[in-house]
Amino acid sequence: MVDMCATSTSREHHRMIKIVRLAVAVAVITSCCTFRVNGFEPDFLFPLENVTIAQGRDAIFTCVVNNIGGNRVSAPEGGFTSARVAWIKADTKAILAIHEHVITNNDRLSVTHNDFNTWTLNVKTVRREDRGTYMCQVNTDPMKSQSAFLEVVIPPDIVYEDTSGDMMIPEGGSAKLICKARGYPEPKILWRREDGGDIIVRTGTTVKTKMTSVEGESLLLSKVTRSEMGAYLCIAANGVPPSVSKRLMLHVHFHPLVQVPNQLVGAPQKTDITLQCYVEASPKSINYWTRESGEMIISNDKYNMTELTVSYYSAQMKLTIRKLKKSDLGGYKCISKNSIGEAEGNIRVYEMDLSKPRTPSEDVDDNAINAFDSEEDDYENRNTGRNSSNNSPALKDQSHRLPRSSSNIIRYIDFVMLIPILMLMKY
Repeated sequence: MVDMCATSTSREHHRMIKIVRLAVAVAVITSCCTFRVNGFEPDFLFPLENVTIAQGRDAIFTCVVNNIGGNRVSAPEGGFTSARVAWIKADTKAILAIHEHVITNNDRLSVTHNDFNTWTLNVKTVRREDRGTYMCQVNTDPMKSQSAFLEVVIPPDIVYEDTSGDMMIPEGGSAKLICKARGYPEPKILWRREDGGDIIVRTGTTVKTKMTSVEGESLLLSKVTRSEMGAYLCIAANGVPPSVSKRLMLHVHFHPLVQVPNQLVGAPQKTDITLQCYVEASPKSINYWTRESGEMIISNDKYNMTELTVSYYSAQMKLTIRKLKKSDLGGYKCISKNSIGEAEGNIRVYEMDLSKPRTPSEDVDDNAINAFDSEEDDYENRNTGRNSSNNSPALKDQSHRLPRSSSNIIRYIDFVMLIPILMLMKY
């Protein structure tokens, strides 16, 4: 009886051992094995591509996995389940999504499963912190994955608080223009003149270089002249559109300068005559006309005044005198004043008499005299260094000329004195 009980207990013990061993085997298989239903392992059909996207736009990663539907993997709760695709941010090791379910607390992320083997990760309105490595992973044993990098680029932007504004300097002084920009990659700064003119870079005391553009955050201008006045553009670019620019105005201050192309102007009576002056001044000047007596001229039926801007610092003044008469003859002044000083130009108006008829002999005589005068003027120009093309003619000294009537008398006397000599020669 005792032996039978002992035998029964021994059989039960062996049965329990077999059950435990089977359970352990099932547990091991369940925890570490992947069963292939169709005999093929999952694999990636296309590599995961790197993405470069501008900040604020949407980024997309597409992962295509073949043979995932016919594979089973162990489930944590026991049994087996289909293989799953997961998205992971590799640098932070954060699980973003499994299959179509987003795990991370980020409402800008979403996953779509377009067909039986394609998974897409969408990152909306990307930010700089989204930059990094993204991994598409299949939970096989061993695990399979592929990775791609998300690069977030940022268009350039001018840092206005660190960038120069409009600037004023005296002529002959120096100016340092500074422009700073941010973005990714780091932007490059290029300087240009708005009017397309050259930027003059001076090194040392004598070396002067003309450049259409200058690269760098700072632009140093030394011994600045009035011709360098104007708008300068600071252009920032890093390959990410759009490029940006800022306009900086450089004002160069100097004493007014007045140039008169014709200091002596003539016209017949009852005709219109126009006087001209060219003015250069900065800051902008007040320009006006006066008679030589100091009386200021105002626009009316008699006088018409216009002013044409030529550049940032120069202008053309015009005064038209209508129906010239005797009282209009004499001196006129064009005056320019600014906060630094003033300058003036003088013009004299005379009458041209075209009413007296001229004989052919007078024209011949005048031509001979003019030819002589022209040769004499050329000689004086060569010996005094004057430019004969100067637009401001000097008043010629004509005291050497004889009156036309005196010249005729001299010719008559010479002829009378010659008669006796001819008579003596005859005999």
